[in-house]
Amino acid sequence: MASLVKKKVVVTAAGQGIGKASALAFAAAGATVLATDINEAALESLAEGAGSASIQTAKLNVLDGDEVQSVIQAFGDVDVLFNCAGVVHGGTVLDMDDKDLDFAFELNVRAMMRTIRAVLPGMIARGDGSIINMASVASSTKGVPNRCAYTVTKAAVIGLTKSVAADYVTQGIRCNAICPGTVESPSLQERMRAQGDYDTARAAFIARQPMGRLGTPEEIADLAVYLAGATYTSGQAYAIDGGWTI
Repeated sequence: MASLVKKKVVVTAAGQGIGKASALAFAAAGATVLATDINEAALESLAEGAGSASIQTAKLNVLDGDEVQSVIQAFGDVDVLFNCAGVVHGGTVLDMDDKDLDFAFELNVRAMMRTIRAVLPGMIARGDGSIINMASVASSTKGVPNRCAYTVTKAAVIGLTKSVAADYVTQGIRCNAICPGTVESPSLQERMRAQGDYDTARAAFIARQPMGRLGTPEEIADLAVYLAGATYTSGQAYAIDGGWTI
């Protein structure tokens, strides 16, 4: 695996969960990290917890194309982009309304396109770069009940990943997707509480993981760091799911 020393990494949704764990892991691997999030308070806690690690923070609304371009250009040449921002909607195709699907596409897919467009020209000019997109096993990989908008858009993320990989593989660009199973995170905690019976909801989430536990953000971060330096890997969708898709 290639070293991340002197590499510049951008992470979106870095204020909590997988994004936060990944920003810390990239920094620990020697990279200079720009940790972005729409939640400035969460970024402050990240910076405080980073200690001497090389992490810069910036407020970023990935739904705003101009802001994406401005924030990333101010950081300079980007070697690694980790697109971690996303939203989970519940419900079947009958429950899902057009507004939910539109917003899921906007945040889960189009936001990634914005950040990719911001970093890709510089990567092409240097002949090297790694783009990592957060997908899910709930996608083209596996159908999951009551996750229609989420599954549709995360399948699109895998399609986006393979398209970028195919278009730029001869120019030194790698693009891969991470497809987690159920991971312990603040957003998952919110979804479990929203179901009314937290203990029952948590037991159900754990039961569908054959390993008998939820994943941790740090386990997903380890895969992100690996992919950042995996110079002979592109266009792949990596399931990291506790055996859910065996």
